Amino acid sequence: MDTENVIELKNICRSFNSHRVLKNLNLTVKRGSTLVVIGRSGCGKSVMLKHIIRLIRPDSGQVFVNGQDVWEFKRKEIDAFHKRMNMVFQGGALFDSLTVGENVGFELIEHENASGDGLYERVEESLSLVGLSGIGNLMPSELSGGMKKRVALARAICTKPEILLYDEPTTGVDPITADSINELIRSLHDRLKVTSIVVTHDMKSAYKIADRIAMLYQGQIIAQGTPEEIQSTTHPIVHQFINGLAEGPITETVDQFR
Repeated sequence: MDTENVIELKNICRSFNSHRVLKNLNLTVKRGSTLVVIGRSGCGKSVMLKHIIRLIRPDSGQVFVNGQDVWEFKRKEIDAFHKRMNMVFQGGALFDSLTVGENVGFELIEHENASGDGLYERVEESLSLVGLSGIGNLMPSELSGGMKKRVALARAICTKPEILLYDEPTTGVDPITADSINELIRSLHDRLKVTSIVVTHDMKSAYKIADRIAMLYQGQIIAQGTPEEIQSTTHPIVHQFINGLAEGPITETVDQFR
């Protein structure tokens, strides 16, 4: 297997009841790159991410990370795997009953029994990297939507992962906050040298943060390329989606099921 491919999905299929979400999906992600996966809401982008992080098992196909099939890991390998990879969930998924600092350090506390000055310094370092130094004693209810997303990102980087997965990181915030989150994702990628996968339907975000963009449609990756290549595509489905056009092959496909 190509050692430059830190993540590789091979012929992934996954259905929920009778609805087939992923259909022989194939995708590779180069080490140190930022891949943005675009597609309509409900097309399976989040399901794909959950396969990569080992939250959902495929009906068939394989998920490789650093050349290893993630579903063949032994117990100790699973723990090490989760230290190398982390995910920023769509809504932030903060624990309401914990302080910001406890949220950020949660995985270190739970899995490494971290405590004391070392934990405090790691938490504060992570908050500082996302521009929120000194708020560790606040509760999530005291934060704005944008701050909650930053805290969720601080929690993800607190374990110093090699791979970061982002599920719709700019959903639910205003355009200015969304742009600041995009800047943060880009700067963290450059500073921490992580491999990143971002799923979104926000094309402004996609163009700003991506090294490469792939489009997921009807359970498969139908096109991929640099932001410039995607912007100039002649693929009718991709062209319709990235330009937000009401008329086109996507509309025709949806109409068939009305």
